[in-house]
Amino acid sequence: MSVNSKLYEGKAKILYTTDNPEILLADFKDDATAFNAQKRGSIVGKGIINCSISSHLFQHLEAQGIKTHYIDSPAANQMRVKAVKIVPVEVVVRNIAAGSLCQQTGLPLGTVLKQPLVEFYYKNDELGDPLLTRDRLQLMELATEEQVATITNLALQINKYLQGFWQQCGITLVDFKLEFGLDSQYEVILADEISPDTCRLWDATVDDPNLRVMDKDRFRRDLGNVENAYQEVLQRVLKAVESNK
Repeated sequence: MSVNSKLYEGKAKILYTTDNPEILLADFKDDATAFNAQKRGSIVGKGIINCSISSHLFQHLEAQGIKTHYIDSPAANQMRVKAVKIVPVEVVVRNIAAGSLCQQTGLPLGTVLKQPLVEFYYKNDELGDPLLTRDRLQLMELATEEQVATITNLALQINKYLQGFWQQCGITLVDFKLEFGLDSQYEVILADEISPDTCRLWDATVDDPNLRVMDKDRFRRDLGNVENAYQEVLQRVLKAVESNK
């Protein structure tokens, strides 16, 4: 596989074209951003860690019948993926109240939701990635009604599978962000990444609300030990993967 030219650079990854138009190369960066890139920094080793975690989780989901854009990982911080047309909507699944859900609803931090909450946010930095209703999704023609139904169903399935996996790791899946794309057959498949950058993860063995944080909230909230937390998540993922063989 030869790498041709840079196709796109986002906050966490660079996408390159390859000699196969249906395959892209994703290069995971150490750059860290928060609050719509108002806060910027770097997390040492983040690219390698997130690429490894994402690769294992995509393979885990594929084994459960969830189609993803993952192909393989040719280098520690690189992933070969299927070229997809990204649906410009961030899908957030919440199991426990945290972050903006607490800020916008007044729910106490840590409130366990009676059922998972699926939310849609418009991928638009200039507008601040606003929360969308399903009617607004239809109005803006960001996805068809059928695609929204498919995405919602997939998000709930993925949540179920990931909750079980993270429990094996001694980690509670509080909430997480997903992105979906349309493949060459116009089928909706899971894309982007699944990592401490996109998941809110709490150490299930720790009660202290600050010490239990194992995700990008450590960077957002200046809690320190960010690299250590990411590395600990990776080690637990690798241990769980090994035990499942």
